[in-house]
Amino acid sequence: MLKVVIADDEERICRLIQALMDWNALQMEVAGVASNGLEAIELVEELHPDILITDIRMPGCDGLELIQNVKKSNPQLEIVIISGYAHFSYAQTAMRYGVGNYLLKPINKLELTQTLEKLRNAIADRNETESDIKRLLKNSENDRNRMKHNLIWDLLEKEPPVITLDALEKEYYLQVKPGIFQGFCLKFDFDMKKVSEAAQKVVFEKAVDIIKGNMKPVCYELVLCMGEHVAYGILNYAVKNQSDVRRIMRDCLNQLTVQKSILGPIDFSMAMGIPVKRPEELAESLKGSTRLIQERILVGTGHVIEKMAESTGLQDSNLLEDFSRKILHALEVLSVDEAAATAGALQNAVTNMRNIRGYEIFELVKSAGNLFLMQIKCKDRNEKLRIYEQQCDQSGTITELFQCLIMLQTDAMEQMKNERENDALRPIRLAKQYIQNHYSEQITLEQVSDVVGLSSGYFSVLFKKEIGEGFAKYLINIRIEQAKILLRETNGSVSDICKKVGYNDLKHFTHTFDKATGLKPGAYRKLYG
Repeated sequence: MLKVVIADDEERICRLIQALMDWNALQMEVAGVASNGLEAIELVEELHPDILITDIRMPGCDGLELIQNVKKSNPQLEIVIISGYAHFSYAQTAMRYGVGNYLLKPINKLELTQTLEKLRNAIADRNETESDIKRLLKNSENDRNRMKHNLIWDLLEKEPPVITLDALEKEYYLQVKPGIFQGFCLKFDFDMKKVSEAAQKVVFEKAVDIIKGNMKPVCYELVLCMGEHVAYGILNYAVKNQSDVRRIMRDCLNQLTVQKSILGPIDFSMAMGIPVKRPEELAESLKGSTRLIQERILVGTGHVIEKMAESTGLQDSNLLEDFSRKILHALEVLSVDEAAATAGALQNAVTNMRNIRGYEIFELVKSAGNLFLMQIKCKDRNEKLRIYEQQCDQSGTITELFQCLIMLQTDAMEQMKNERENDALRPIRLAKQYIQNHYSEQITLEQVSDVVGLSSGYFSVLFKKEIGEGFAKYLINIRIEQAKILLRETNGSVSDICKKVGYNDLKHFTHTFDKATGLKPGAYRKLYG
């Protein structure tokens, strides 16, 4: 029997949990009950339970502290969080520690049963040392699950194989029956910088639990697997259950949406492909759901989408050509504002177009980004395009989608501006370097401009613009600064120092030094040397 400890400062909650379950049927026993976090820590250390069910908020030592303490001594302890709506942030923090099982008050018997059954199976898998036969059976089950998932990827191929009822049973190990076959997808929209991979995994597992738990009673078979931020699924059910399936799918999405505060800043949307009676039509149903899910940018996230506009004028428009012409001009003048206005004009045109489809907008914006990257001829275009398209796919509104395009343009053009500015300043950097290395020689403006490859007139203007003073004055300042160092740090004569900093005439050097510092060289040495 698995041992369970319950911790809650509300005695009635503890009694309710004990009364709700048929613990013998679950192969479990309630080994102890604690009314606060400190008591729970002592019970865990004393009883070494398999499962801890705890409220997230308790006096003395709250659920978060409790979890941190017991996980140190018993890292394999399975924990179920009890949370009220007012304490979502605490439960969400606990999920970051890897605690993915939680129950919302008031406690639902079905959810508690499903959670405990899942934990019982997970503990059994972890603790049981399998015989060779059991290991083979487990491997066989894993193989069957992989084949079921392979069905999803086969159906999503550009040219999917012909899927028959016999193939579903013998090749993909599905227990299907004649009736309705239907593909669907569940989309997760979120900022990838704000939701960790661990949190994404918890969210997907929660979505799978909700969908499978609710759909199992009305389906012959259900396959669900995760792609990149989207779950793909296949249903097989009786014709009489079609309305129930639609209702339950809406309920599943509502459950996810209601729990958004605890799952994180994630928007959920679902699309249902057309229901078909022939397995050969499954690919069309599943692929249709992947196009249909793009409609969320028009109807909003949080909906079960089943229809799209019947016709569109986008195919006959010249929006891309117009965008390409305008963005090219923006690139020629390197105007970030003009580029943003071009993207904004494209957004306005799309928004005002009647009967446009969501997936067409996604394809248009992705194509616009590709066109932009082609025109700037960047070396890592493929990688930039991959990241850009991934960001587009995570957009839940038209505004977010076009913001991806604007950010792509802005980042690239700012980089181009910086590169051009660096190129323009390169001759000045070379000139400064040359002067530093040759100030002791009789160098001239013409000589330095020739070194950096510019005409003396243009170099003179550019130098003064960037440095803030003319070439001659800059050279004098460099020489005087070097003379100061030599006067302070060496015993060389003023005459020697004069020659070392590029002056042949001692009288001229003395006059120049006096004018720059207010002191003659000898006086400067006495004062600072």
